[in-house]
Amino acid sequence: MVMENETKNFIEQIIDKDLAEGVYDHVQTRFPPEPNGYLHIGHAKSILLNYGLAQKYQGKFNMRFDDTNPTKEKSEFVESIKEDVAWLGADWEDRLFFASDYFETMYECAVLLIKKGKAFVCDLTAEQIREYRGTLTEPGKNSPYRDRSIEENLELFENMKKGLYKDGEKVLRAKIDMASPNINMRDPVIYRVAHMSHHNTGDAWCIYPMYDFAHPIEDAVEHVTHSVCTLEFEDHRPLYNWVVQECEFDHPPKQIEFAKLYLKNVVTGKRYIKKLVEDGIVDGWDDPRLVSISGLRRRGYTPESIRMFVEMAGVSKSNSTCEMPMLEYCIREDLKMKRPRMMAVLHPLKLVIDNYPEDQVEYMEVQNNQENPDLGVRKVPFCKELYIEQEDFMEVPVKKYFRLYPGNEVRLMNGYFVTCTDIVKDEDGNVIEVHCTYDPETRSGNGFTGRKVKGTIHWVSARHAVKAEVRLYENIVDEERGVYNDEDGSLNLNPNSLVVLKECYLEPNLAEAAAPESFQFVRNGYFCVDSKDSSPKHLVFNRIVSLKSSFKIEQK
Repeated sequence: MVMENETKNFIEQIIDKDLAEGVYDHVQTRFPPEPNGYLHIGHAKSILLNYGLAQKYQGKFNMRFDDTNPTKEKSEFVESIKEDVAWLGADWEDRLFFASDYFETMYECAVLLIKKGKAFVCDLTAEQIREYRGTLTEPGKNSPYRDRSIEENLELFENMKKGLYKDGEKVLRAKIDMASPNINMRDPVIYRVAHMSHHNTGDAWCIYPMYDFAHPIEDAVEHVTHSVCTLEFEDHRPLYNWVVQECEFDHPPKQIEFAKLYLKNVVTGKRYIKKLVEDGIVDGWDDPRLVSISGLRRRGYTPESIRMFVEMAGVSKSNSTCEMPMLEYCIREDLKMKRPRMMAVLHPLKLVIDNYPEDQVEYMEVQNNQENPDLGVRKVPFCKELYIEQEDFMEVPVKKYFRLYPGNEVRLMNGYFVTCTDIVKDEDGNVIEVHCTYDPETRSGNGFTGRKVKGTIHWVSARHAVKAEVRLYENIVDEERGVYNDEDGSLNLNPNSLVVLKECYLEPNLAEAAAPESFQFVRNGYFCVDSKDSSPKHLVFNRIVSLKSSFKIEQK
């Protein structure tokens, strides 16, 4: 139920007006992807907007594949899109459709247009059609085949359907107005010959409708009321309306355009992603460095975080660009109260507590999330030999360095105070082992108040640690140079977009972690189990996002 006092975007205002005036008695929307690649973050806005409108007005939501171009479409893409849309929470129930299911209806509509004198078969080549179309300042000129008789056009179109012509030899064009100021209305092609198998209809057809003709028919056949699409289709709206009017559909749908969701310094173009995949630069369309929805899912993003991002971006008629830190803010906000904070050492350095009993093991009680007590506690083993982060020790400390260095005392998180007494170096002079002593009176939770320390560092038990591979991801492109190379249009790739750490040690409570589980690794960021490469014998974690954020919420 829509509340009277809530703020509504311009699409909701249009829908309210249509319902109030009786233009429609219900609301029905759709998400109509072409299955020629994987979905990306920009598609999430369209999915969630169309589904959200149907939910808000207690209407219906259709999941429909615009599969009218067999040259680029694959069943693989169909399945990936279905998975992505379902993961985002858009439930199409039993309302799954394919444009190819309507090929017969589209053909009948084309025949109707021919009979009305509104369509003709044209023998011009694609290049000639472009030449005849004119420019933004000059009108086009009529095709020499524009005045063919209805009978001849019907026969030629039937022969196109029978496969009597080669690809590109003939097309069917709408007969509208070659002098129209809108180039899309200058007798657009609505059918072409293409002798190709289709993923859904096989070899049943050798002619296929063009998108601008097929799409309004699909909407009308499905009784869609509001065809919500992005701004690049605004100039196509007159053609959309012409098709549904001339094809004589009752209660035709209304096209409404909104601004796309643009994310700065990311790769979304299918052509570029396909090349990255084919060249082996990424390991598939779901590589965590991509902003494909499957890549974000594998990276560890949640549907809730993407919904938050889309909501923050808003719905408007004006194009704008969002920054990646805004998306990262959303995943931090979603995870910070939900996920346990575990200890993991990514760059290990051995720490030996010389005065700790050799065979003793203690189990420290640790809160899973200090900000959310409802997540409970766990036990973490503590013993003589531990791993700490390399950056938590410095032989010659810089100013205001409060972690471990010779003679300094720090707290081992949830453990004891330790003081560095000695170090061991390898033959190259690198510190490979730090020796300490501990104070048994300072165990965490014992209420020790004798003295304070300024530094606290995390650790894992060397004896009990779980070894894992950790992958640190950054943007696939070099943000300082921009996404595309000005000289040749290629991508400016970031050579450090993936750093793989093979020798990481995690607390044993992570031994049975499995995808899609995610955790905060204390001081290192949020991480998830990789859904493709991780196994019980070889754990692989992906960094979702670091802990630090540069994104600021504007205070109103």
